[in-house]
Amino acid sequence: MKLHIKNNFTSELPADPNQINVPRQVQQACYSYVFPKKPSNPSLIHASNEVANTIGLSSEDVLSADFLNTFSGSTLYPETKPFALCYAGHQFGNWAGQLGDGRAINLTEVVHENSTYTLQLKGAGPTPYSRTADGFAVLRSSIREHLCAEAMHYLGVPTTRSLSLMFSGDQVLRDVLYNGNPAYEKGAIVCRVAPSFIRFGSFELFASREDHINLKLLADFTIKHHFPHIQGEAVEKYLAFFKEVTQTTLNMILHWQRVGFVHGVMNTDNMSIHGITIDYGPYGWLEDYNSTWTPNTTDSQHKRYRFGNQPEIALWNLYQLANALYPLIEDAKPLETILNAFSTDYEKEYLNMMRKKLGFQIKKEQDVVLIQGLILLLERVETDMTIFFRNLSTVTKKNTASTAFDVIKVAFYNEKDLDENILKEWHDWFEKYCIRINEETLSDSGRKKIMNTVNPKYVLRNYMAQLCIDDADKGNYALLNELFEMLKKPYDEQPNSQKWFAKRPDWARDKVGCSMLSCSS
Repeated sequence: MKLHIKNNFTSELPADPNQINVPRQVQQACYSYVFPKKPSNPSLIHASNEVANTIGLSSEDVLSADFLNTFSGSTLYPETKPFALCYAGHQFGNWAGQLGDGRAINLTEVVHENSTYTLQLKGAGPTPYSRTADGFAVLRSSIREHLCAEAMHYLGVPTTRSLSLMFSGDQVLRDVLYNGNPAYEKGAIVCRVAPSFIRFGSFELFASREDHINLKLLADFTIKHHFPHIQGEAVEKYLAFFKEVTQTTLNMILHWQRVGFVHGVMNTDNMSIHGITIDYGPYGWLEDYNSTWTPNTTDSQHKRYRFGNQPEIALWNLYQLANALYPLIEDAKPLETILNAFSTDYEKEYLNMMRKKLGFQIKKEQDVVLIQGLILLLERVETDMTIFFRNLSTVTKKNTASTAFDVIKVAFYNEKDLDENILKEWHDWFEKYCIRINEETLSDSGRKKIMNTVNPKYVLRNYMAQLCIDDADKGNYALLNELFEMLKKPYDEQPNSQKWFAKRPDWARDKVGCSMLSCSS
C-alpha cells in the first residue's frame, strides 16, 4: 500500500508546542500533534473501493494488513505525524470558544492525480480538544456516518467521503439520550476524506483572540492550497475567498433542500470552507414534508436547525465567518454586499431547483405561486417527500387533475386525513400543474427523465440506517452492504431494491434512532 504523502498543513502552519495530550486551551496554533490510541482488536467492517481509488489505493490495498493497521490507528504510516485541528465556533447560536477536533485525528494529507486530500480518523481516541469526552465513537454513529457520506456523494450533494469503517474491538460508554442511562456499546472508527477539514470556526478562533498574525497565516494558506485560482492583492484576495465560500455554501444548502436532508447541527464549527457537508451527527431525511422538523433531540425545543431554517442558518454562519475575516479586510461594506446577495441568490436558485423537481424547463412567472402552493399542501397532511416527487414524474400531459392525483396519493401516510377541503385544494393544484406541463415542449418521457435526475428514488431514511445498525450489532453486515450498493445509484429504478421505496413504517415513527437522534456518538 503506497500513499503519496504531502504534509502542507503541518509544515506551513504553527503547531501547538505542548505535545502533552490532555484537555486544555491551545494558544497561537492551528493544530496539536496527537497519536491515535491503538485499538485492542481492530477489524474491517466495510470500505469504499471508489474512495480508495480516489486517494491512490487499489481494491487489493483495501484488503491488506497495512490498510487495516493504518486506518484503524494501530500503526502510523511512514513520514506522517497525526494532528488534531484547533478551532472555535458558535453552537446553537451561542459563542462556545475553543472547540477543536475532540475525537477526530488527521492522519496526513495525500496527493493523487493533482488533488490533495486529508485523511481523518473519527473515533480514534482523545485529543487536547476532547474536553470531558473520551475521543471515541460507537458503531451506530459510525455506520450512520459511513453510509451517509457516501449516499450524499452519489446523490450529488457536496460532502466529505468515507473510506472505511472499522471495529476497534473496544467498548465505549455512551448515554444515548442524555437521560442518565449510560451503557457500553461497540467502538468503531471511520476514516473521513476531504480536501481539508478547515472550518468557519478555524478563522473564528484567531479572530476572537485578536491573533491576527495567525488569522492571516491561515487565510493565506487556505487560499494558496485550496483556492489557488484566487489571485490579487490581500484585501481583494480575502474578499474573493469569502465570496466563493458564500457561493459554495449556498449551493450545498440548495442540494440539502432538494433531497430533503436535515443536518441537525449547523454550528459554525460544523461548516466547511469548501462548501461540503461535514460532521454527520443527528442528521435525517424528511419522511413527511415538514419544514419544522429537526432530527436533533438537543434542538427539539427551539428547532433552530429545522429543515426550513437551513438557508437562514447558513447565512447567519456566513456572517460569523465575515466577522472573523474582517480584521484582514477592515471594511465592512464589501462583506455586507456579498452577504446581502445571499438571500436574493438563494431565492432565485431555489426557484430554479424547484422548477427542475417539477419538470419545468421553460421559466414562467406563475411558477412561484404554483411552487408556494405545493409546499403549503405538502405540509397540510403527512406526505412523503421522496415518494411524492419521484411519482410526480409519471404524471403525463394527458392526465386530468383527478388521475394525476391518483399517481401521487400513495405518498400520503394516512389518506383518512384528506378531508374534502384538502382534496379540493389538491384537485385545484393539479389542474394548474397539468396545464403547466402542457406548456412544456418536452415529451412526457423527456420530462420524466430530467425529473428523475433531481428527484431520488432512494435516500438513507433513518429507519433503514437503524435496521442496518441492529443487524451489525449482531455481527451481520449483509444489510450494510446491500444499502451501500443501493445508495450508489439513488436515481435508478433498481427493481430488486423496490422494497426500500416505501414510506417510513409505523414502528419507526417514534423509535430512538429513527425519528429523533441525540448528538451522542
